[in-house]
Amino acid sequence: MAKIASACAAGLLFGLGLLVSGMANPAKVLAFLDVTGRWDPSLALVMAGAVAVSAAGDWVARRRGRPVLASQLAIPTRRDLDPRLIAGAAVFGLGWGLAGLCPGPALTILTVVPGPAATFVAAMVIGMLLVRLVPSAGSKPAAVQGADA
Repeated sequence: MAKIASACAAGLLFGLGLLVSGMANPAKVLAFLDVTGRWDPSLALVMAGAVAVSAAGDWVARRRGRPVLASQLAIPTRRDLDPRLIAGAAVFGLGWGLAGLCPGPALTILTVVPGPAATFVAAMVIGMLLVRLVPSAGSKPAAVQGADA
């Protein structure tokens, strides 16, 4: 129960942070990505803050040796780049650049202003389902150091 409660709290905090920071505002995101036009660098500060908080959390978790609500840390060990990863990153970047949305902010604004985000979320879900049809030519599952079974 504690894991579910903490996951819900983290999700609510993340969504609120996306709304307050402007990351769920497609116009602001597109202005941030428009480095040759009317560039709005304010989201760089949001990203820098997020990286700092994440790095601090990672440092604390590694120093403790285990998370608060799990028996051990699950740290990915795989470092190679495969075609599926590169293609996925490219599709993600294209979607972000065209719509000004990525999955987290899209789901966040879907709860606040459902109309504008509904098409993006529908396309995102369809894409997630379709990617399962793409063969993973020799792709091996990501190894995770200390993953809970």
